[in-house]
Amino acid sequence: MASTPPDGDHWTIPDDGRAWDHATAETNGVTLHTVTAGPEDGDLVVLLHGFPEFWYAWHHQIEPLSEAGYRVVAPDLRGYNCSEKPEGVRAYDIDELVADVVGLIEGTGRDAAHVVGHDWGGLLAWYVAAAQEDVVDRLAILNAPHPSAYERALRSSPTQVAKSWYVFFFQLPILPEAAFRARDFRVVEGMLTDTPVRADAFSETDIRYYKTALGRPGALTAAVNYYRAMARRSARRLLTLAGAPELPVERPTLLLWGEQDRALDVSLTEGLDRWVSDLRIDRFPDASHWVQFDAPERVTDSLLSHLAGGEGTR
Repeated sequence: MASTPPDGDHWTIPDDGRAWDHATAETNGVTLHTVTAGPEDGDLVVLLHGFPEFWYAWHHQIEPLSEAGYRVVAPDLRGYNCSEKPEGVRAYDIDELVADVVGLIEGTGRDAAHVVGHDWGGLLAWYVAAAQEDVVDRLAILNAPHPSAYERALRSSPTQVAKSWYVFFFQLPILPEAAFRARDFRVVEGMLTDTPVRADAFSETDIRYYKTALGRPGALTAAVNYYRAMARRSARRLLTLAGAPELPVERPTLLLWGEQDRALDVSLTEGLDRWVSDLRIDRFPDASHWVQFDAPERVTDSLLSHLAGGEGTR
């Protein structure tokens, strides 16, 4: 990993005195900005953020994980914040994203890593564990449904279809980006102030960081293109009469779920034994989709227990 920032870019937010190490990693033909912490010889933990976030989504967890002896790598996923932003929807196909993560792990000189993901990062983590099992030691997912369970819900649950309205909205050209940019990213501010359970889950500084990251040239369209690429993949399956992918996951898996999630129904945590052979679930009745912000200490404790080989509660 190189440690030279992109030309003219200031990536070191937050500048709050913490020992964040910023670097770049070349993987799958793109350059990703990463934040690293912890001993270089520690077991590798890769933290994958969601929408509309960036590496800072894990700022409550990076320090405790590194202090526990893990080597932590938290990238900005392709298209986000300071990472490279290739043009076009196809550049954000899930196969490309999986290859990014595999290359990131291999670039550290490791054969495998513990992979942790939230929201879109969680969806990506499911795919990595299913498609590239050998690079995953243990898997931890935060409020991101197994892809097959989600597709099942969209075919059978009017409740989940209604909650997923934004996915259909994101298929429109131009309009989603315009809606997000309006009034200084008021939509983002609303997401981070109105939907968490804890009133102070996101500080004013946190919200400013999120707006700054999403406001970088090309970042917003790249973020929306994740949804467009996945929808096109689903459309191709429908056109070819292919069924939903089964995507079996054999690695020890922890699913952390904030039950006050307004976008993802809690029923998505049920019946997962069909696809996940070694699964434990920690439920957070008093947390939202932003579970690692609503309950940061409890999420960290669950992660540390799981990565050390402990068991959650089904």
